[in-house]
Formats: sequence, C-alpha cells, structure tokens
Amino acid sequence: MKHEMLPDEKVIDTWTILYETPKGGKYNGKLTVTSKRLLYDAKFDVSSKGLIEEALFIKWGSEDFVVIPKDRIKEVEVAKSFFSKKVVLTLDNGSKHTFNYGMLNIDPVANAIMKK
Repeated sequence: MKHEMLPDEKVIDTWTILYETPKGGKYNGKLTVTSKRLLYDAKFDVSSKGLIEEALFIKWGSEDFVVIPKDRIKEVEVAKSFFSKKVVLTLDNGSKHTFNYGMLNIDPVANAIMKK
C-alpha cells in the first residue's frame, strides 16, 4: 500500500487481517499501523461505504482506505478465544472497529496500536 506519511510519522508494522465494521461488514485486507494512524487497505464496493463513518475514508489514487487516527481511539480491548484473536477499538464517537487475526497471536497488533 502506497500512502503519504504525516510529518514525524513512522510505520510500526503491517498485517493481513480481517476488519469488521461497526455495522457488521467484514473485509480482508492489509492493516498498517503507524505512530499516528491505522491505515486499512481493502477492496470496498460502493455499498460498504455507508457502513463506516465517512470521515474515516480517504482516497489515494483510485483506491479507498480506512484511516483511523490514533488520537480518536479511546479504548483498546483484546478478546481471545481458541479460533478468534481480536482487537476491538472504541473511537471517540462510540463506534467499535474490530481487527480479527483468526487463530494467530493478536498481541503484536494490539501493542502496535497502543504504541505512540
């Protein structure tokens, strides 16, 4: 994923992970966590745009991305079961955004999200 970095922004890591929108849409794509934002690259069709707050969408070229500024994240919860390891983010507007890593270890994703 090609994207413009903010001043003093550094990439922490990238994962291929499922993203579950606040209204139940599920997408597979790449999550890049930086020191300032979460950048999610998935192939969205037009109908999915209504499922996520419009302010979180930005365009790079012909592609849509979900961008979550870290300063909007109010809570980070880790939920683990045998088949599902998730990070659930609660934003300042109360919406919940879930990143599901399946059976893989979610801790590095959660740690990157919490790191400034």
